[in-house]
Amino acid sequence: MELNVDHAGPIGTAGKDFSISFNVDQPPETVYAAINNVRGWWHETIDGRTDRLGEEWIFHNEPIHVSSFRIVEMVPNQRVRWLVLGTDLSFVRDKTEWIGNEVVFDIVRKDPKTDVTFTQIGLVPEYECHDICSGAWTGYVKGSLRALIITGTGAPTRAAVGA
Repeated sequence: MELNVDHAGPIGTAGKDFSISFNVDQPPETVYAAINNVRGWWHETIDGRTDRLGEEWIFHNEPIHVSSFRIVEMVPNQRVRWLVLGTDLSFVRDKTEWIGNEVVFDIVRKDPKTDVTFTQIGLVPEYECHDICSGAWTGYVKGSLRALIITGTGAPTRAAVGA
């Protein structure tokens, strides 16, 4: 599957970008480690490292969704930021909606809890994929990532047999 690499969607539309938050009892170090274990909470079929600044990796969920990312910011125990480099969303007409978007995880300790905020900068209501993508992110972030942080076991999409 070929990834589109030209950006056509809106970026940085403050106040409209999709964002969700939750809090946990675990310390920021546990949260940060879980976020960077993308195979442990999002999808097992990822090519590349997801835990080192500057790395590029590809999320595979063919034939529905393939996206490539670069890790552009890592502030230990505080923030992780990915840039969407290319994408192929099979269920939308504009295959470039995500290109140039940023996926941001902010981690803030507010004793005795740790707050986690996920934002996809550029995922706005005007996007055709907004409802589907925001629903999927909510499940993965508030469900699987949160479970990985709390219990050590997430609920990522499993790799297809033979993949």
